[in-house]
Amino acid sequence: METNEDILKIVSNETIDATHNISIVTPSIYKSMFAKNASVHGADLDDEEKITDTLLDNKINMCNVVQEQNSDNVLKLSAHTDKAIIAIKEKDTNTLVEVLKETNALKQEIEKLKEAVYKDELTNVYNRKWLNDNYLDIDTDVFNKNGTLAIIDLNYFKIVNDTHGHIIGDKVLVFIANQLKITKGHVIRYGGDEFIILFSNLKQDTAITKLNALRDNIISKKLKAGDHSFRVSFSIGAHEFKQGDSLNETIELADKDMYNDKIKIKEKITGID
Repeated sequence: METNEDILKIVSNETIDATHNISIVTPSIYKSMFAKNASVHGADLDDEEKITDTLLDNKINMCNVVQEQNSDNVLKLSAHTDKAIIAIKEKDTNTLVEVLKETNALKQEIEKLKEAVYKDELTNVYNRKWLNDNYLDIDTDVFNKNGTLAIIDLNYFKIVNDTHGHIIGDKVLVFIANQLKITKGHVIRYGGDEFIILFSNLKQDTAITKLNALRDNIISKKLKAGDHSFRVSFSIGAHEFKQGDSLNETIELADKDMYNDKIKIKEKITGID
């Protein structure tokens, strides 16, 4: 059963999606759209301040935990390094073996920490922070390598939610995310039912060919929701980028291709049946 917090996450994603194509979004506009979506889903906003405080507390606690773990890992690494230096000087093989085991254990802890920081909670693919930290220059919103950016936007996703419920909708997002991993690109949940795939040093035509083949395979399958079955599809937009190109401009160009593709695909596929 969905909790009020679960519903508010859905409302938040829908509101973010709705504002995606609005050039200027004032606090009043966002508040009005959020309230409207909340009303549709029957979300309780009476304790908005309490909900906000709880969410912020959870985020702050998570940040504190990550910071503490980072500090602890730095201290461990420093201690391991000192220990290794002494062992090398004294030619102490046993201690070096011990340091190697400790360092491998530390590496596993760091990998778990990276997952918590860089993974989308629902779909377990990368989030925007991973994109920023791995594909963009630290101080500017430009790419630090070459490749192709593809945008994936689900078709008729609102119908899936309205017909089969948001729990099924979440399962669809997880299914699509796992399917997108087949492309061997870096899959990022960009927001709501929209994903970005980054292909390093891959041409645009090659990326689109991969994604078209994947889409055809997905469309041929029927997903189950109780006694009912339905199909899912997505629209594709892609654009090549070079080192120094703007992320936002690249997304805008890929977005245009995606909306053109959406018109074509919806002429062939008119729903989820």
